[in-house]
Amino acid sequence: MLSAERNERLTRFDAGTPMGELLRRYWWPVAISADLLPHDLRKVRLLGENLVLYRLADGDVHLLEDRCPHRGVALSYGIVEDDGLRCPYHGWLFDGAGVCQEQPGEPDESTFAHRVSARAHPARELGGLVFAYLGPDPAPTLPRYDLFCWDDAIRDIGYAVVPCNFVQIMENAVDLDHVAWLHGRYSEWMASRGHAARIPATFAKLNREVAFEEFEHGILMRRQLHGQDTDADDWSIGHPLVFPHMLRLGGGGSSHYHLRVPIDDENTWVLWYTAWRPGGLPVPEPGPITSFEVPWRWPNGEHRVDHVEGQDIMAWVTQGRIADRSREHLGTVDRGVILLRRMYFQAMTAVAEGRDPLGVHRGDDDVLDIPQENEKFGSGINFVRDFLSAAYPRFSPRRAEIARRYTEVGLDLGMNLTDPDLAGTAS
Repeated sequence: MLSAERNERLTRFDAGTPMGELLRRYWWPVAISADLLPHDLRKVRLLGENLVLYRLADGDVHLLEDRCPHRGVALSYGIVEDDGLRCPYHGWLFDGAGVCQEQPGEPDESTFAHRVSARAHPARELGGLVFAYLGPDPAPTLPRYDLFCWDDAIRDIGYAVVPCNFVQIMENAVDLDHVAWLHGRYSEWMASRGHAARIPATFAKLNREVAFEEFEHGILMRRQLHGQDTDADDWSIGHPLVFPHMLRLGGGGSSHYHLRVPIDDENTWVLWYTAWRPGGLPVPEPGPITSFEVPWRWPNGEHRVDHVEGQDIMAWVTQGRIADRSREHLGTVDRGVILLRRMYFQAMTAVAEGRDPLGVHRGDDDVLDIPQENEKFGSGINFVRDFLSAAYPRFSPRRAEIARRYTEVGLDLGMNLTDPDLAGTAS
C-alpha cells in the first residue's frame, strides 16, 4: 500500500505538483485529426488545464490557453479566421504562437498589441492524432512510434472518457493476472446467469509464470500460460508498457496501442489505436483512419460488462475517482503494479533534479519499433476473431471490412460476414 501522502503525490497532475511536472515532459494526444476541419476549433482539457485547439485554412493546428489575455473570456468560443483565432468578446486576433495581431478599438498608432500574447503550446499531428506538449522549452521530439507511421494498414481508433484517475488505469496495464479472472472466469459466471457477456475461452487461460523487466521504452511483460513452453511468444517476446502512458499488444496481424490521457485528476481520455495487416501483409488502399466511441455504460447507468474494455472500465471506475491506496493490500500478483509505481516516483525525482525522465526523446525522429507478440495466448488467428467479437473492435464501423480482408488473404475467422452485427459463429 501507499501512504496517503505518497498516493497524493502519485495522483495529482496540476502544474507545480511532482507528477504534474513529470507528465508535462511528454507529448499527449488531445484530438483525432479527422474531427478537426479547417476553421474548426474545440475545447481541450489536459492535465487540469483548459485549452483551445484550432485548425487554420492552411491545415496547421494550434493550441492556446483557453483564456483571452484581455479580459479572460474563453477563446474556445472564438472565430477561426484564415490566419488566427479572434476573441468573440472584443475581436482581438491571435496567431498560432499566441501573439496578438489586431486589437480593434485601439488607436491605429498603438503598440499595445505587440506587448500582449495568449499562452501557446506546441501541437503536432501524427498517425491521425493531434498531440500537444505542455512542458518547458525546449520541447522534446514527438516520438514516431511504429503504428502511427504505417501507411499500409487499416487503422481505426476507439475512444472513451472514463471518470477516474489516469494512474489506476495504467496500473491495470501491468496486472497480468486480471485477464483470466475478470475477462475469463467472471465472463463465464455472467454467462451462467443468462447475461450477454460472451468473452472467448482464450481470455480464461491461467498464467503459470509472469515476469516484468525494465527496458528502454518502459516495462516488458512476459507470461507463460499453463500448457505453454518458454518459446511461446507470450514469454519469449512479451508485450510492453511504453512509459508513461501506453500499452502495446496484438497478434494475428493486428497491432494495438492503448493510450491513456489524463484530462485532470479524476478523468481520463482512453484511446484504443489499432493497425490491421491481415496475415501480416501490407494492405492495399487501406482507406482513411476512422474513429468510434466505445460504450461502457447501459442507458440505466450500470456498467457494460459484456465486452473486454467494459469489464476493464468497471474495474477502474469502481475503485473511486482516485483510488485510496492506503487501504489496499498488495501481494505477489501485484509485482507489475509495484514496479510501475516505483518508476513513476523515480521519474519524478529525475525531473526535480533537472534530468529528462524515461521516454522523453530528443534529436532524431526515427521510427521507433516496439516489440509485440505475434501469437498472443497461443491462439493464432483466433485472437483476431476473439478481438473482433468481444473487445472494442466490435464497435468499429470497419469491423466487417476488416473481417473480409482476412478472408481475402485466405484466413477464415469463422465469422458470419452476412450478419449485420458480425456475431462470431465459432465457439
